Amino acid sequence: MSLPDIFIVGLYFLGLLGLGFSKTRASKRQDHQGYLLAGRKLSFPGFVASLVATWYGGVLGIGENIYLYGLQTWIIFGIPYYFFALLFALFFAGRINASKTISLPDHFYKRYGKSAGVLSAIYIFILSSPAPYILSLGFLIQYFSGLPYEISLLTVSIISVSYLWKGGFAAVVRTDYLQFSLMFLGFGLLLFYSYLHSNNPEIAISSLPNEFFDPTGGASLQYILAWFFIALWTFVDPGFYQRCSAADSKKTARKGILVSILFWMMFDGLTFLTGMYAKLLITDAKPALAYIQLAELVLPSMAMGLFIVAILSVIMSTIDSYTFISASTFGRDILWRVQVNSDKKTFNENHAIPLVKKGLLVSVLISLMLALSMPSVVEIWYTLGSVIVPGLLVPFIFSFFKKDLNIFTMMVSPVFVSILWIIIKNIYGYYPFNIEPFYPGIITSIIYGIFQWLRK
Repeated sequence: MSLPDIFIVGLYFLGLLGLGFSKTRASKRQDHQGYLLAGRKLSFPGFVASLVATWYGGVLGIGENIYLYGLQTWIIFGIPYYFFALLFALFFAGRINASKTISLPDHFYKRYGKSAGVLSAIYIFILSSPAPYILSLGFLIQYFSGLPYEISLLTVSIISVSYLWKGGFAAVVRTDYLQFSLMFLGFGLLLFYSYLHSNNPEIAISSLPNEFFDPTGGASLQYILAWFFIALWTFVDPGFYQRCSAADSKKTARKGILVSILFWMMFDGLTFLTGMYAKLLITDAKPALAYIQLAELVLPSMAMGLFIVAILSVIMSTIDSYTFISASTFGRDILWRVQVNSDKKTFNENHAIPLVKKGLLVSVLISLMLALSMPSVVEIWYTLGSVIVPGLLVPFIFSFFKKDLNIFTMMVSPVFVSILWIIIKNIYGYYPFNIEPFYPGIITSIIYGIFQWLRK
C-alpha cells in the first residue's frame, strides 16, 4: 500500500472507533432495552444501513465463488434471499416488532417455555458466530500489513469488542452508517476502473467461458435447490429479528426490509460485475483474493485505499453485528435465562447486561479458536445452514399459529438427522441416497410438525 492508502485505512479505523464510542440518547440508556436494542428507537435509515451492511460479511467468499462458478453465485446467494426476505417483511416483521420480544430465543421462550428458549439460544449462538468473518478479515489484514495471522485476528477482535462493550447495539448501528456508505463507494470505484482498464470490454466479456454464465455453475440441480432452501435461514436470522425488535414501528420494520432488498440487488450487481472483470483480466488469480488482485491491477493510489476500507467495512459491519448477537444470546438467552427463577428480584432484565458483556469475551475467544482451524467460508455457511436451520425454521413458523406443540423434540430431531447424514458421508464418502443433509433434516421437521399439529 502507498502512504495515501495507509492514511485512508488509518482514518477509517479512527472514524470507526469515534462513531463506536460516541454518545447518543439510545446509547446513554443503560437498561437492557437501551443496551440490547438501542432503546427500540431504530429509525428507518438506521434500519436499512445496518441490515444491508451486516449481510455481506463473507464478501471474499462471494468473490471466490464468482471467480470459480460465475453466475451461479447470484442464483444461490441472491435470488432466494431476496424472495425469503420479501416474505419475512410481509408476514413476520410487523408481528415481531409488535411482540416486544428481545430476541429470537426470547420469542421461543415466551411461546414454548424455558427448554425451547434455551435450546434455540444454543442454535442461534452457533449460527451467529462471527468466526467466518473474523477469519476473512484476519486474512485480509495479514495480506496488506504483513502481520502474523494470529496478531491480525486479535487486532480485529479487540477493535470490534472495544466499542460494543460500551455502546451495545447503538454502537453497531452508528458504525454501520459509515460502513454502508464505504462499501458502495469502494466497489463502485473498482467497477469503474475495471471498465477503463479493459479494451473493448463488451467484446472481451464474450470471450469468457460459457460455464461462467451457466446458472448452475456445473453443479447438480439438487445442490442448487439445497442452497435455495438454506436461504430459508432468513426466517430465523437473528440479525433480522434483532432489527425488527429494535425498530421504532412496525412500518419501519416492514419497509426497512423491502428497501434493503433493493440495496442488496444493487450491491450484488457490483460484486458480480467486478468478479466478472476479475475473471476476465486475471487468468491465474487466487479465487479467495479475486477482488483484491483485481484492485491491485486497476486501481490508482487513494482509490486503492478507498477500496480496502470498503472491504474492511463489509466484513467489520458483519463482525460487530454477529459478535453482539452471539454475546447477547450467550449472556442473556442462555446464562441469564438459566439463572432466572420465580423470584421477581432475580427476574430483573438489567441483570443480563453484565452477562452479555461476559458473552462478548466468550464469543470472541470461541471465534478466534474456530477461525484458526476453519476451511472455506462458503463451506461453513453450507454446513451450518444444513444442520441448524432445519431445527429452527418449522418451529419458528408454527409458533405464530399454534402454541401447544411438543416443540423441543421438533427442534432436536431434524438437527440429529442432518448431523447423522454428515457423519455417514465422512465414513463412507457419500451421502445416503446422494441426498444433501439439509433435505432429511427439514423433511423430518415438517413431518413431525404436521403430526403434532393434527394430534392437537
